[in-house]
Order: sequence, then structure tokens, then C-alpha cells
Amino acid sequence: MAAEGASAAAAGGITGNLTMAIGGAGAAIGVGMVGSKAVEAVGRNPGAFGNILTLGIIAMALAEGLGIIAYLGGF
Repeated sequence: MAAEGASAAAAGGITGNLTMAIGGAGAAIGVGMVGSKAVEAVGRNPGAFGNILTLGIIAMALAEGLGIIAYLGGF
């Protein structure tokens, strides 16, 4: 019976770590994509820098928010 409890606890730890890893990787990829596209957009239209910066910051914050939710869901 003790072995069953230990294996269940280990499985819970593995799935929690996997959830955090996938969520963190997804957030990092999302932030990288937003940043690269924002730089491309400013390169094409430098006059729209302020609007692109604002939208980029909002999009990055949303992507990071999903990473934080995945982190909290792993516990």
C-alpha cells in the first residue's frame, strides 16, 4: 500500500513538472514570435513604432500570463 501511494505521488510530480515545462516553453515561443514580428513591422513602417510597441507589450504580457497559469497549475 505504501508503494502505491509513493508511485502516485511521483506520477503527480512528473505531470506537474511536465505541465510547467510545456507551459513555459509555449510562453517563451510566443514572446519570441511577438518580438520578432514587432521588429519586422517597425522595420517596414518606422512611423508606427508607438502603436506596434503598445500592441507588442500587450501580446507579450498575455503570453507570459499563460506561462504563469501553467506554472501555478503544476502545483
